[in-house]
Amino acid sequence: MSGLVLKLAPKERVLINGVVIENGERRSRLAIMTPNAHILRLRDAIHPEQANTPVRRVCYVAQLVLSGDAEPEETRMQLLRGIEQLSQVLTDADSRRQLAAATAAVLSREHYQALKHLRGLLPREERLFASAHPQ
Repeated sequence: MSGLVLKLAPKERVLINGVVIENGERRSRLAIMTPNAHILRLRDAIHPEQANTPVRRVCYVAQLVLSGDAEPEETRMQLLRGIEQLSQVLTDADSRRQLAAATAAVLSREHYQALKHLRGLLPREERLFASAHPQ
């Protein structure tokens, strides 16, 4: 993650290597220079009870690595299996690109990037569930 820049809103919280940091009263930018730092914006965090769909469950596993609650090597196969299962359902070209990028990120131990690509699938999954269960 060398060179990652976080743009934080006032009072926004972020978890960096297991430490919660809260921004001050003004917008700010943080440059994260340490490679392989574990970073999670708390506004983007998925709580355990919210990991109730296939994409959210895989995102949650990636998030556990970023929060320091799971070891990357212990979750690697679980993430790759979850991404593979998603690829069986999300077959459009854009989803395939996102899943391929997430796979590459997991294999490169770039869990922040993996989570970013997986989160990009959440709106698509939401639309699929909405169309399957119209109100």
